[in-house]
Amino acid sequence: MTDRLDIVVLGLSLSSSWGNGHATTYRALLKGLHRLGHDVLFLERDTPWYAAHRDLADPPFCRFALYSSLDGLAAQHLAAIRAADAVIVGSYVPDGVAALDLALDAATGAVAFYDIDTPLTLAALTRGEPASIARRQIPRLDAYFSFAGGPILQRLERAFGAPRALPLYCSADTELYRPTGEPCRYDLGYLGTYSPDRQPALERLLIEPARRDPALRCVVAGSGYPSDIRWPANVERIDHVAPADHAAFYGRQRFTLNCTRADMKAAGWSPSVRLFEAAACGTPVISDAWPGLGEFFEPGRAILVAHRTEDVLEALAEPPARRSVLAQA
Repeated sequence: MTDRLDIVVLGLSLSSSWGNGHATTYRALLKGLHRLGHDVLFLERDTPWYAAHRDLADPPFCRFALYSSLDGLAAQHLAAIRAADAVIVGSYVPDGVAALDLALDAATGAVAFYDIDTPLTLAALTRGEPASIARRQIPRLDAYFSFAGGPILQRLERAFGAPRALPLYCSADTELYRPTGEPCRYDLGYLGTYSPDRQPALERLLIEPARRDPALRCVVAGSGYPSDIRWPANVERIDHVAPADHAAFYGRQRFTLNCTRADMKAAGWSPSVRLFEAAACGTPVISDAWPGLGEFFEPGRAILVAHRTEDVLEALAEPPARRSVLAQA
């Protein structure tokens, strides 16, 4: 076993998975750190949205605390930040730049930034727009953990001055994400919140196939979708699926769809946590194409890549034996 570390994590949300994919990533990561014997304190800004939708208010694998403001963070948790062996500040933390400044100024141990949205962050910084981290802060870090790998790591070091850029891909908890034996209910499903730059892929790879083949049974689960979207009658809409129900949700799908945001596609090497969750549940994945995908899943053997509506319809017409091969890959 490794030496025990005291780690403080400031993240978007651990207690609520409603409308964000960060919660399941943090839960899997912190559970793994707990198994290794480390002590983790997760600090979350108390916001009305997540307060109204908490599904893990008392995590069993870490200490958890809410803070109401930056002043509250400093008053209540500065001592823990100062004493920690490592402090990790995540992307999309409210007032994240100021929170990271507090950590950089107060911590005596290592300070890292965990970017679960690296291509979006760097795109904003390149345009001179506000982001979860300020450009001036990057050289002060001990490590920049990025959910995206590939060439973006060198760019972080060479163009942005990160002393050490390391991939920390999203992860799935295999105790929760596993085959459940659910009876198949949907031919194709998608789990994800609404994003304008993901919507064209969802239209092309799920909604249009459903329109062309009314016999298909499809489902889209996630919050934030505009009311003016015209869903075909054979596409069921679900506002939210709690993480405890994710495995069963995947298990009820013959195939699940992965759609990638534009900045993530451009950067490549940015696997969504949904890819790993579905794979752990034994549900074959149809994904849009992006650079680096083949380094995580072998196209044609472990994943099917779709560019057009026709590609999806062809995949859905595959014989059951082919689906079994994909599910076991």
